[in-house]
Amino acid sequence: MTKIYEIRQDILSHNETEADLLRQELSQKGVFLLNLMSSPGSGKTTTLEKTLPYLDGLRVGVMEADIDGACDAKRIEELGYRSIQLHTGGMCHLDAQMTRQGLTAFGINDLDVVILENVGNLVCPAEFDTGAMCNAMILSVPEGHDKPLKYPLMFSICDVVLINKIDVIDAFDFDVEYCKQEIWKRNPKAKIILISAKTGQGIREWADWLKEKAESVKENGRV
Repeated sequence: MTKIYEIRQDILSHNETEADLLRQELSQKGVFLLNLMSSPGSGKTTTLEKTLPYLDGLRVGVMEADIDGACDAKRIEELGYRSIQLHTGGMCHLDAQMTRQGLTAFGINDLDVVILENVGNLVCPAEFDTGAMCNAMILSVPEGHDKPLKYPLMFSICDVVLINKIDVIDAFDFDVEYCKQEIWKRNPKAKIILISAKTGQGIREWADWLKEKAESVKENGRV
């Protein structure tokens, strides 16, 4: 067990170094990289479909990461935005080196914003720094308000938490205020936005937050 622990630490330490280097390079280019995470089915791609039109004035590209399939990338392309599908070869997350490989294949010289839609998972993606400037996650109402207790690391590393599918909250026993307080216990600085990717509720507020961060990196090299 001791050897396994030490190897794991070495891997994570190396990834942190790679992530910091990638962030520096992106900052110098004025490119904002967002890491978007959630469990499968929470509405990541649908949320992006509603969000992208609000990012006017910014050149945006989307990297879709999945174990297999290309349906999400095709959905983004059909809206007229650049997209690339990343296959992880069975891995449940992306790390900094994998993200760099995706960015190289994608090409970012003519982009202001790259949104990385990470693999659907509340565990592994939270453990590996991708080199993104900001982390965001989506928690959908049907998943329940107790997820911050069960997956504390995910909620502790995110700059913004989107509570999605708020339009169906009456059909589920979801306590919004309880969920907010549990998130803030683990991450007092987290911004929490209630959204509905179906109706569009809260999408402008989320898009404005994203746009502000992206414009700051474009102008100043930092969020």
